[in-house]
Amino acid sequence: MKKMLLLFLFIAGMTLLAACGGGGDSDDAAADEKKVIGDDLENATELTYWTFVGQHIDLFEDAAIRWNEENPDRPIKLVAEAYPFDQMHNNLLLSLQSGKGAPDISDIELGRFANYLQGDPQLEPMNEYVDPVLEQSVQSRFEIYAKDGNYYGIPTHVGATVMYYNTEIMDEAGVDIDSIETWDDFVQAGKQVVENTDSVMWNVGTTDWLMDYWPMISQQKTDMFDENGELIIDSQTHIDTLQFLEDVIYEHEIAELTPGGMNQSEEFYGYMNDGGAAAILAPLWYMGRFIDSMPDLEGKIAIRPLPAWEEGGDRSAGMGGTGTVVTNQTEHADLAKEFLAYAKLSEEGSINLWKVLGFDPPRWDVWESDEVREDNKYYQYFDDSIFDVLAEVKDEINELNLTEYTPDVVTEYNTNVAESVLRQQAQSPEEALKQAAETVRSAMDRE
Repeated sequence: MKKMLLLFLFIAGMTLLAACGGGGDSDDAAADEKKVIGDDLENATELTYWTFVGQHIDLFEDAAIRWNEENPDRPIKLVAEAYPFDQMHNNLLLSLQSGKGAPDISDIELGRFANYLQGDPQLEPMNEYVDPVLEQSVQSRFEIYAKDGNYYGIPTHVGATVMYYNTEIMDEAGVDIDSIETWDDFVQAGKQVVENTDSVMWNVGTTDWLMDYWPMISQQKTDMFDENGELIIDSQTHIDTLQFLEDVIYEHEIAELTPGGMNQSEEFYGYMNDGGAAAILAPLWYMGRFIDSMPDLEGKIAIRPLPAWEEGGDRSAGMGGTGTVVTNQTEHADLAKEFLAYAKLSEEGSINLWKVLGFDPPRWDVWESDEVREDNKYYQYFDDSIFDVLAEVKDEINELNLTEYTPDVVTEYNTNVAESVLRQQAQSPEEALKQAAETVRSAMDRE
């Protein structure tokens, strides 16, 4: 394992993990949150669970209670602990390398997962539970956590990236949002918004590539690395995509730089509440940000697929995520694997990813269930078409090619590329991306 401890910048430590709603920066040894379920049950088998998102404990607590009700002959005592983001990942990696101290079950954030697949993974394969449901799932989200035909992580959501439109602004501009099928259409609609309203069409972030650049690359069937792990951020597709982002700001003048640098900032939330822009590009899990931080927009936001780069092109991308694993240090591998699958991959577990966490379940066969479709705060804020849109794009979500060097690319983009090209206009997209590629390749060569 070449790179043991990779510290993301704010974007990687905050935005990538934000897909699952948490994180932290405390270095305290004690858990931020701890719950014990089944402590009063006789002959219960203890399973430990680590996470970096306190909200995830709610899902596993619910699962443990149901498990113990349904399996009185095999009760579980679940000890669930939430730690700060870096502390949890670093301690887990060290525990697995040293051969002691790892929990039975653990979350691993998408951007860190490649580090745990180096060499011989110290994780238990989950194929016996993944294979039977793979054809009814968004398979690309499982491939992130796979190696050599083995599936080691169970995903927490699809993270389908969509476009959120402020229908009040779009109606004032005279734009039918359903007529926006391509990015060219998006630009033309944006010109109408700027001409007919006091808003801009969109914002482009400089510290948050997950909310524009990365999904726009992914929907073109490419990534920062190819399937062989070769760095390709200086390819023509990347250059053209970054040029588009620059053009919507300075040539077409339909967008402006995101207030606060990213659309997960208090500055941005206030800006959007006041009608600053007509559209936000973000994954479905961003719905929670609307409800929590932009209450004034309730009833005004419509969810639609991303514009395609060409007619018939892909209209979404899977962004952010967490894979949950069983470590090879568990003394109860069969039980731990069965319980993990029960909590996140079974039909009821998949439904609870939506009901408990508000996430889009990777198993699409539950999207039409009565439990998923019953009224809740998300349908009330938006409308009842959320999973209809998801069903439209479920086959248009491409696999991500993550490596141990992905954090280096994140760092380069957010500290140098976006700043130089989008804010300062000091370099062309080609110059900035080639310079970034040279920096990352140098780091790779040093390893």
